[in-house]
Amino acid sequence: MDAKPVIYVDADACPVKNEVLKVAERHGLPVTFVANGGLRPSRDSMVRNVIVSAGFDAADDWIADHAGNSDIVVTADVLLAGRCVEAGAGTLSPSGRLFDETSIGMATAMRNLNQDLREAGEIRGLNAPFSQRDRSSFLEALDRLVRKKIREGHS
Repeated sequence: MDAKPVIYVDADACPVKNEVLKVAERHGLPVTFVANGGLRPSRDSMVRNVIVSAGFDAADDWIADHAGNSDIVVTADVLLAGRCVEAGAGTLSPSGRLFDETSIGMATAMRNLNQDLREAGEIRGLNAPFSQRDRSSFLEALDRLVRKKIREGHS
């Protein structure tokens, strides 16, 4: 099997699009950005933009339907990450957190707990600002995951 991984990006509000492009170019991999709108056109033949309907979870559903075992998904959405992990895709958050079989259960439980606490007014839904350290961690983690998926495709 010699399939090149495709990098799928849950592109709505994704802070690491440029980093994805940098790593993909280095490894010669195609990238598919999926969003409800607002994507800049690219002249790069390796970049594909998919605009989905504004329906609830439309981008998530599209990515989950297309990402497979040899692919990589970049998303901050823990529920989408779970679907992608189940499909065998390497899945990474924009801060470089790897979602896999051993971490997705806890990530989902924490997401649900935080949602319940927000709804009960116990915590506010503020996320920490995205930092340069997050960006660096993401670049490192994506490069490592890409090399792993390429090795798996050649074995």
